[in-house]
Amino acid sequence: MFTIQTLNNISRNGLERLPDKLYKVANDVAAPDAILVRSADMHALAIAPSVKAIARAGAGTNNIPVAALSARGVPVFNAPGANANAVKELVVAGMLLAARNLPGALAFVHELPASEDLHAKVEAEKKRFVGSELAGKTLGVVGLGAIGVKVANAAHALGMRVIGFDPHMTIDGAWQLSSDVARAGSLNELYAASDYLTFHVPLNDKTRGVFGDKALELVRPGVVVLNFSREGIVDAQALRRGLAEKRIGRYVCDFPDADLQGDARVIALPHLGASTAEAEENCAYMVVDQLRDFLEHGNVRHSVNFPETRMGRTGSARICIANSNRPNMIGQLSHVLGEAGVNIAQMHNASRGDLAYSLIDVDSPVPAALASSIAAIDGILSVRVIED
Repeated sequence: MFTIQTLNNISRNGLERLPDKLYKVANDVAAPDAILVRSADMHALAIAPSVKAIARAGAGTNNIPVAALSARGVPVFNAPGANANAVKELVVAGMLLAARNLPGALAFVHELPASEDLHAKVEAEKKRFVGSELAGKTLGVVGLGAIGVKVANAAHALGMRVIGFDPHMTIDGAWQLSSDVARAGSLNELYAASDYLTFHVPLNDKTRGVFGDKALELVRPGVVVLNFSREGIVDAQALRRGLAEKRIGRYVCDFPDADLQGDARVIALPHLGASTAEAEENCAYMVVDQLRDFLEHGNVRHSVNFPETRMGRTGSARICIANSNRPNMIGQLSHVLGEAGVNIAQMHNASRGDLAYSLIDVDSPVPAALASSIAAIDGILSVRVIED
């Protein structure tokens, strides 16, 4: 039986995909086999040696110490695309909020006292909230992953001209993207051409502050900047300067900033991107299925640190090995198995950057001594044996 620790409330329907005969799920576990998490910060958490995998019911993994877990040979799973529709709809809502001055209009009506001349006051003041239409405007989309593609397609359906930039776009993403979405040759080209800018990239060293002072010099006056990705994608100082100099007309984001509170040009939402019942269920379904496939069969799907590695089961046992990606690892593994008289029925190895992962099906039971011999090879990060 596997024990799963939950650090946040995970969709009940998702957890029901863990059969009681194989899994025990609890939020207070001393030695869990795996951890399911949503937003809890795990960086200061003492992660038990028993943990074989972490699964995040969402896309971003900034709350998880991925590098430290990689060094232990522990895959970190996420749910890319499971909340894409929810975020797409919120981005479209953000564009409409900005284009039609809806926050100010809503506040105006809310503050009006109930009186007989209510209609007259509304008619007299509504000109204060004249907005613009999205149709005919240009949206620049930075990052054409699962969310960015959906945003681009939705904006095109609303009559917007859409240009995108993503040097690492996948083949699947390209197939799903409307052929009418133009491709920018560079970020600078995209910044200069856009009336609206939206960001859909992970936060890392390359993307931190990707909208900064240089971008500010290129954008059209009054550009609307939307950030439903991560707060650090937009440089804070450049943002404040852009608002002060009216280079940025509106800033719409999912991350309230104390320094921008009260600025009518800032529309800040309380991190609602994936906050729909549907998205929470989709994320839970996806990561629970991935976790089961890994714990029961060793397969790796949608891991942020280890490569995709899947293979149908055969033989008497499966050996799952995470290791540093270096020469002669496969040769050493084959040698150790041969010395133990264990025949390889089938094998699959994949690498990703500095890490590699292997699935080895063998024709006989795997004694503990053999697993220990494999673990002793320099560069091996973790070894797990799954018996049929």
